[in-house]
Amino acid sequence: MSPKARQAWPILAACGMVAAILISAAVALWRDLGVDEQAVLEPILNPRLGLLIMIGLAGCGAVAVAMKSFVQAHVAAPALLADEIGLIVGTDPARRLKAQADPDLNSIADAVNALADQRRSLQDDVEARIREARLSVEEERNRLAALMSELTQSVVVCNLDGRVLLYNNRARLQFKALSDAPAAAGGGEIIGLGRSIYAVFERNLIAHALESIQERLRRQSAQPVANFVTTTRAGQLLRVQMAPVLSVGEGSAEPAVTGFVLMLDNITRNFESETRRDQVLHTLTEGSRSALANVRAAVEMLEFPDLDADLRERFLTVIRDEVRGMSERLDKTASEFADSLKTRWPLDEMLGADLVAAAQRRIEKKIGLPTKLEDVDDSVWVKVDSFSLLQAVGYLASRLSDEFEVREVRLRLTSAGRLVHLDLIWSGQAMSTETVMAWELEPMSFAGESSPLTVRDVIERHDGEIWLQREKTRHRAFFRVLIPSAAPQEQVESSAYLKGDSRPEYYDFDLFKHSEASDALDDRLLSELTFTVFDTETTGLNPSEGDEIIQIGATRIVNGKLLKSESFEQLVDPLRDLPEASTKIHGITPEMLEGQPALDKVLPAFHAFSQDTVLVAHNAAFDMRFLQIKEESLGVRFTQPVLDTLLLSAVIHPAQESHRLEAICERMGVNVMGRHTAMGDAIVTGEVFLKMIPLLAEAGIRTLGDARRASEKTYYARVKY
Repeated sequence: MSPKARQAWPILAACGMVAAILISAAVALWRDLGVDEQAVLEPILNPRLGLLIMIGLAGCGAVAVAMKSFVQAHVAAPALLADEIGLIVGTDPARRLKAQADPDLNSIADAVNALADQRRSLQDDVEARIREARLSVEEERNRLAALMSELTQSVVVCNLDGRVLLYNNRARLQFKALSDAPAAAGGGEIIGLGRSIYAVFERNLIAHALESIQERLRRQSAQPVANFVTTTRAGQLLRVQMAPVLSVGEGSAEPAVTGFVLMLDNITRNFESETRRDQVLHTLTEGSRSALANVRAAVEMLEFPDLDADLRERFLTVIRDEVRGMSERLDKTASEFADSLKTRWPLDEMLGADLVAAAQRRIEKKIGLPTKLEDVDDSVWVKVDSFSLLQAVGYLASRLSDEFEVREVRLRLTSAGRLVHLDLIWSGQAMSTETVMAWELEPMSFAGESSPLTVRDVIERHDGEIWLQREKTRHRAFFRVLIPSAAPQEQVESSAYLKGDSRPEYYDFDLFKHSEASDALDDRLLSELTFTVFDTETTGLNPSEGDEIIQIGATRIVNGKLLKSESFEQLVDPLRDLPEASTKIHGITPEMLEGQPALDKVLPAFHAFSQDTVLVAHNAAFDMRFLQIKEESLGVRFTQPVLDTLLLSAVIHPAQESHRLEAICERMGVNVMGRHTAMGDAIVTGEVFLKMIPLLAEAGIRTLGDARRASEKTYYARVKY
């Protein structure tokens, strides 16, 4: 019910009561009169009935005026005063109540103002102490910011859910270059605070690296880090080093992994250069082999003393021609590079026992096949791409289980000089060489995972070999994989790495504390969620009648902060005429829309920008209707929750008559800038929404579900477009 309706009901009720009393009194008096008295009065009253009705209506009007003054003084004024007090408590401590017409309300206002002055004084004192305490922390933050900005390496810090907590500018630029996101609005940044790193890296790859780190921590390894190389969706080659973020408990509690740090290098060009150098060597060696053979043969013939002069000249000509040809080939290969023959894949060193343990866990978890270890040399180090190699071993174990009903496999690791033997052993039915070759050449797919690589690709990547071998005396067989060995790494006391002061803490990252998977979204606190605040500008107000979006602007709220630097702003060609009346509102002209992308390019980009967040808008029903009407034709759906600051304003301040964005900004002390531009309205809406969160909490509305249910009960939730 609107504020005006709530004020009108008491007045109408009072007027109705007065009318009912007058009518009841008149009827009662008339019935008390005798028949003779009624006959005498009837000729007198009938001509004056209209006058009596007018007198009654005038009485009701007088009552209505009196009731309006009463309601204004005793209902509306206290409600408005309560809203003003809520603003002082929630968002604007400097605000003070104005003098009230009612003496009692004025006394309350004076008392509230005195309390607000006292509270402000205490807050100023507390803030001064906090500022002093933060000086050293700010210095560390500034040093970190300076260091991070100067790093030539990309650094990203994530929590265990893969949400980004920190990144430097180098990472921002690199990820934008690596993005295959839609081109509109800069591609809709794929990296940002609170965003998922799994938009760039495969989830299984990160999970495997974390598992490797945790295994090394259990072994108290000196360097619990993981290294891997991967290709992005845009086809770039990245070398990644992952280090854990550790939280050390009190007493003897072991360190727990609460997140991870990724240090990234784009090595695409480096490996392209190395491959081209390999091709140069290949060209020089293979191309010169026959020429050198001809020169050698000619020289041997020239050693005969009785060689005929013409024949000697012929051999000299051969030598000159071959040397000239070799010189030309050298010049050509030095100035031009051939296409890459084969990309060399970098390998990382790890303890062989860790590799076998990871393979054992993977086979048991993914396939459900029991495993045992047999003759694992704990001193052996290997040089491998552990992710792809474990995929290959898991794939072979899966095929054994599915096609030959193998019920158990054993893993063995032994040293063989510069190579290491990794054996996958089983007992059971023999297989043919053709079966082995078929398994080696098929793309790997098992247990819900698939890879374009084959087992043969993985083995060649390691410059290794694989074959099937039988142990007839023991009635079993095994796949033997030859992989390169690595020199043992120097061991350092684990305490040197795990000391509390060995890795200084520069930030207290709040996002480490929650698990995205463990909490239902509706049960999450508003202060913990990530929001995309957006606004649209359109050709008109009727989406169902052909009006179109001409601009989308959005920004993000992460961990209670409005991130203006992580924004989305894009003009849209509506593919129709732009009415002059709409240009007067938003200032966008037809010339500004020429050459801009159409909505079929912009909407998927905005969808990528806003995914995994809660949408926030002012009068969201209007903007969402424009988006939803295009979902089917463009193949994108905005299924995330939506909050509306118009509805939330009606929840917080039900006594206020206006819930326009300007009126809300005035009440909450938000500066209005850039109104009627999509980005300007999005930023203003975001600032208003942040001011609303503590006021909603005071009203008992703390979670997303609370806010949605409260919004649905408001009068304005009935508005449809």
